[in-house]
Amino acid sequence: MKSGSKKTLRKQLRAARQALLPAYRRQAARSALRRLMRSGLLSRGRRWGFYLPLDEEFDALPLLNEALHRHKECFLPVTANRDAQPLRFARLDGRHSVIRNRYGIVEPHSNRLMNARWLDMLIVPLVGFDGRGRRLGMGGGFYDATLAFLRRRRNWKKPYLIGLAFECQRVTEIPSEPWDIRLNAILTEKEFFRFSTQ
Repeated sequence: MKSGSKKTLRKQLRAARQALLPAYRRQAARSALRRLMRSGLLSRGRRWGFYLPLDEEFDALPLLNEALHRHKECFLPVTANRDAQPLRFARLDGRHSVIRNRYGIVEPHSNRLMNARWLDMLIVPLVGFDGRGRRLGMGGGFYDATLAFLRRRRNWKKPYLIGLAFECQRVTEIPSEPWDIRLNAILTEKEFFRFSTQ
């Protein structure tokens, strides 16, 4: 797909993602899990961050379930009260109730929240991506704010960022802003792309 303004790209890519059939989505999630398992990344890191899908996003649940099966500490994001504020992460341990936030996303209801800098791996949702690891999000700025600390780091680069997307969400180039954080890898139903970091 060709590049364009972020607003135009978001509209086009969300439409392409929504057009995918449920059977294709289920198969894509299984295929992505197999690719992640073959990559060896599931043996790395102890603390993994995930997301629960919204608006026809790629389903991260098979990856989350496999990480739990491998005894990883798994976390879900908890949104701030306003856009462009950092996300915090609550551990999935079966002790917390869940609520729907203002976007309709299910998140743990917990008073014990962790900053993203303590995660080893983070699976990130996206609307679009390009071949250089640039990510187009929903436009709320949550992940940009959450990962802003990575721009200031020189050596320690955790968490390792993995975008999860359908192939139809790939474009030639995502328009870039100074505050955008590039992903370390992108996992689709057909390929596993790895990028040199920032």
